[in-house]
Amino acid sequence: MMTMNNQSMNFDSAKEMDAADPLRGFRERFNFPLEKHGVEPIYFTGNSLGLMPKKAREYVDQELEDWSRLAVAGHLDAKHPWLPYHEFLTEQMAAVVGASPIETVVMNSLTVNLHLLMVSFYRPTSDRHKIVIEKGAFPSDQYAVKSQIKFHGFDPQGSLIELTPREGEAALRTEDIIETLERNGDSIALVMLGGVNYYTGQAFDMQAITKAGQGAGAVVGFDLAHAAGNLKLEMHDWDVDFAVWCTYKYLNGGPGAVAGAFVHERHAREFGLPRFAGWWGHDKETRFLMGPEFKPLAGAEGWQISNPPILQMAALRASLEIFEEAGMDAIRRKSVKLTGYLESLVERIGDDRIEVITPRDPDQRGCQLSIRVKTGDKSLYEEISGHGVYADWREPDVIRVTPVPLYNSFMDVYRFADILSDCL
Repeated sequence: MMTMNNQSMNFDSAKEMDAADPLRGFRERFNFPLEKHGVEPIYFTGNSLGLMPKKAREYVDQELEDWSRLAVAGHLDAKHPWLPYHEFLTEQMAAVVGASPIETVVMNSLTVNLHLLMVSFYRPTSDRHKIVIEKGAFPSDQYAVKSQIKFHGFDPQGSLIELTPREGEAALRTEDIIETLERNGDSIALVMLGGVNYYTGQAFDMQAITKAGQGAGAVVGFDLAHAAGNLKLEMHDWDVDFAVWCTYKYLNGGPGAVAGAFVHERHAREFGLPRFAGWWGHDKETRFLMGPEFKPLAGAEGWQISNPPILQMAALRASLEIFEEAGMDAIRRKSVKLTGYLESLVERIGDDRIEVITPRDPDQRGCQLSIRVKTGDKSLYEEISGHGVYADWREPDVIRVTPVPLYNSFMDVYRFADILSDCL
């Protein structure tokens, strides 16, 4: 357990690090949950739902006002016209994931986007039909890839390769992933991994995996649900074929917020790729001629199906402006320090009833630390929650704790460690 001297030292250290934090002012741009039982909350669940940017209300209200005032004319005459509204987000979102605007589109929800892109990029044959995912991937990804396998007439039992950590380890080793891809290369059609595993918090080496997967003859895609707005991403430079992500976690787009998709520029004009077409993905120059033949837009926009949800995009625009101002480089620098500080305090508690299963290497994790409760007893999570901590429990035995650099402080981390120590 932490001693009184350690507590005092860490309190002073936390104050000093907050004072020196170049991003400290961004905390004031978000709404925090109300106090419970008179306790100031510690919000460490940005990996589940990001906090609301204060400007989101203003931006959504503007669209409601324009709807009230203009009705259908708002498509062209609103302050931010609705017809091209998704384009207002493109450059900022592209910067978040390390892409060019032609490679990026804000649309739909994550799993819908995943299915739409697998229609194009999962093209199994009798010889090459397997999909590679990590064992323990978020269920949505498991359901999606298994259903795609079945849709094409194959059996997941024979067409799904699940990457498993070595015995006694929680995280996958990059060399083991690459070895699996090389060994099964002739049969793999698609590599479809998470950028960051939701349970362990492990961040994968997406560049190395992409190179190995494509070298084996497969298409490579990533679910960036826990990576977008968390890691410094370079989707274009890493040569990833496609990616999808949600925006309600680290990107603070709000509950059920619109999602994003990336399609590498080399596929921008592969108009012969199979795809599920919709009017909104049709060439803008001829869209309103209402012709019977679909002519897709070049780039990621060509995978759009429906018109954009304006109110959702307005809220997301408020957050993306913050990301643009802060910059992903600065966000990531603070994240490494913040989560490293959290790890050091948890280790200093020194209680053998818990262990951190997230990799120690900062290059193999984002904000999140997954703390395993070795007994599998949920009561520890319930107790820290009663002290104002917003974390979350994932079965069978993990408390996920995520200090987000845009709005969490080093003092938040110190206070959490103090509560955790008292509850153990």
